[in-house]
Amino acid sequence: MNKPPFPPETAERIGYAPGHHLLTQEEVAPLLHTRSPFAHKGTFGHALLIAGSKGMMGAAQLAAKACLRSGAGLLTVHIPACGYAILQCGVPEAMAECDAETDCVSSLSLPALSHYTAVGIGPGIGRSGNALQALKQLLQYYRRPLLCDADALNLLSENPTLLEFLPPNSVLTPHPGELERLIGPTADAAERLQKTQEFAWRHRCVCLIKGAHTAVVCPNRQVFFNTTGNPGMATAGSGDVLSGVILALMAQSYPSDTAACLGVFLHGLAGDLALAAQSEESLLAGDIVSHLGPAFKKLRSE
Repeated sequence: MNKPPFPPETAERIGYAPGHHLLTQEEVAPLLHTRSPFAHKGTFGHALLIAGSKGMMGAAQLAAKACLRSGAGLLTVHIPACGYAILQCGVPEAMAECDAETDCVSSLSLPALSHYTAVGIGPGIGRSGNALQALKQLLQYYRRPLLCDADALNLLSENPTLLEFLPPNSVLTPHPGELERLIGPTADAAERLQKTQEFAWRHRCVCLIKGAHTAVVCPNRQVFFNTTGNPGMATAGSGDVLSGVILALMAQSYPSDTAACLGVFLHGLAGDLALAAQSEESLLAGDIVSHLGPAFKKLRSE
């Protein structure tokens, strides 16, 4: 077992205890797939990202850029019609699929769902009735593991019966507030971690506890604490970037728990590399995206 790289007061604050695992460069580097010289874009999966609403198209852009920077061969982004020009100009490498609604997502092209190797939903979609309808459709027709973030998590917490329809091994990426809405209030980090373990086991999902030393909680109750990242990453859009990274790894056929662990580590490593050229105050989510390449390169060098 690895010796924790943080003092006892930090371990107590995040809920770390003997028996938990650490995500270090030595542990994570072997998880990276090796690319064949004969590979093509179809080799690395086709991801679908359902994201954005009027005034929240930045979330869709950040997640899309991170997904493409993390190796997805193809990416389609399902967006409200108001975001078409924004996405096509901001992320020309992605394909845009416009919703029937102008300002928010509301319905999906259901026959096409089977074409995707991974689907993510949530960044910037809002909590309207239309967004809820899109989430319900997805849960009804898509049976592979999903990536659920942001407003998708809020919609699940507001409509808890939908949790029973989560495909096994889906990945949920809540920040502390979103997590509390899913599992209920907790008195301390130890109780929060215990309730998250119960939640992940009950719903057969991988559930993150985002923050300093983000925890990845697996369906079998195993817990992996991250060792990368810095306070500069506590900025708007950072979670959208993480969702894009994990979605890309899922599209490339990484198992859900591996995609979550690898994604969390790479996201934090990119933030650490970005900090070398910034300050904690000035670091932006876009800086994390632009340092994903160096993060992959550094991890692969091990």
